Amino acid sequence: MSQTDIIEVRPTLSESLQDVVETRRVDAALDWLGNHPPHVIADQLARMDAVRAGMAFRLLDKDLALAVFEELEPVDQQQILQGLRDQSFRDLIEGMAPDDRARMLREAPAKVAKKALAGLSPRERRMTASLLGYPEGSAGQFMTPEVVALPRDLTVAEALGMVRAKGGNAETVYTLPVVDSGRRLTGIVELRELVLSKPETMVSELVVTEPAFARATDSAEKAARLMRETNDINLPVVDSEDRLVGLLTIDDAVEVIEAADSEDVARQAGSAPWEGHYMAAGVFQLARYRALWLLLLLFAATLTVSVTDFFEATLHQAAHLALFIPLLIGAGGNAGAQAATACVRALAVGEVRVSDLFRVIWRECRVGLVLGSLLAAAGLAIGALFVGPRIALVVGITLVLICGWAATIGGTMPLLAKKLRIDPAVVSAPMVTTLVDATGLIIYFTTAKLVLGI
Repeated sequence: MSQTDIIEVRPTLSESLQDVVETRRVDAALDWLGNHPPHVIADQLARMDAVRAGMAFRLLDKDLALAVFEELEPVDQQQILQGLRDQSFRDLIEGMAPDDRARMLREAPAKVAKKALAGLSPRERRMTASLLGYPEGSAGQFMTPEVVALPRDLTVAEALGMVRAKGGNAETVYTLPVVDSGRRLTGIVELRELVLSKPETMVSELVVTEPAFARATDSAEKAARLMRETNDINLPVVDSEDRLVGLLTIDDAVEVIEAADSEDVARQAGSAPWEGHYMAAGVFQLARYRALWLLLLLFAATLTVSVTDFFEATLHQAAHLALFIPLLIGAGGNAGAQAATACVRALAVGEVRVSDLFRVIWRECRVGLVLGSLLAAAGLAIGALFVGPRIALVVGITLVLICGWAATIGGTMPLLAKKLRIDPAVVSAPMVTTLVDATGLIIYFTTAKLVLGI
């Protein structure tokens, strides 16, 4: 083969895996896969349809295939599994970490889940079944049950021997829970401490007592955010009787927070969250996730039409008022959306609690009034230039009132939703904006009637 021929089968720097697979260049695809890490390959597979993703995945060797598979989202994992032969299917499922396997099977069709469980070894099947028994979205669902737990009465030398003997089957050995004879959590010790300590030192002398931990039935998001607050790379998970059942690892915690944040962003934008890669989602699939919210907001917007219709006589007497409607409802909607976004974020990271409701109302009201005053100064100048001082005064007063009201509503609604056990992100910025639009017009026309005497 000539040098020219070799260049032709190799992928260019600008080519993606999808480009190579679509042209059915097997040698080029193998070369591409061999020169990219698992997370990059997984991202490329998630962008492809089921047929092309399956073709590319089957070119991977066994070890790389497993590493890539664990980087995929459950919905993309199911897509790959459906195209594999029985033995490849069993090998892939058996090699997965129990927590990753359980999450994938929880979302898989019943036929796929049954086939997967039937092909597992007894040990892996028991661990997977136990994880599947925990509530949806709980820490127990995301934890790894493969943990090296140390008794308190060991020396450092004995503890390291136990780590060497059992660590091969554990997902992590950096954080080692310490338990009593009933497997109840009494503390943790870091592997670093064992390695740096003298062999005859007792583990009990190195233990961090009263460590942060989560219960298996706690929200996985709550546990993950606790890890972020405490800077732990692994968090012990216990049952209702404080017995150790597993560890929530940092990689799973990051995935939990990413999923929660993605859902919040989608809801705040007035859309339902979707699974899988954005680039692999079809046009009608994305439209379906957004359509319901848009329809709800459309019906909510009829409030604005009704208010305008009610004050039609006021508009006839001062037609110039209509010029400033877009400016006023836009300012109010933006102020409300800013407050709602800030409050949802503060709730998510634990900076605000439901008990802070009245403090948030007082704070956001003042913030809104300050912002409204700044905008009113500009509004007075613009209004005086175009329509005269009286209308300008109406616009200025309205801007102060609308911004104060909008910020108060935007900061309050997420807290009220939380109190009613509704996801605060559901009280999305578009919903707050739509509500503020209607009430803002009431404020505007009422102010006009009082100031202008009409």
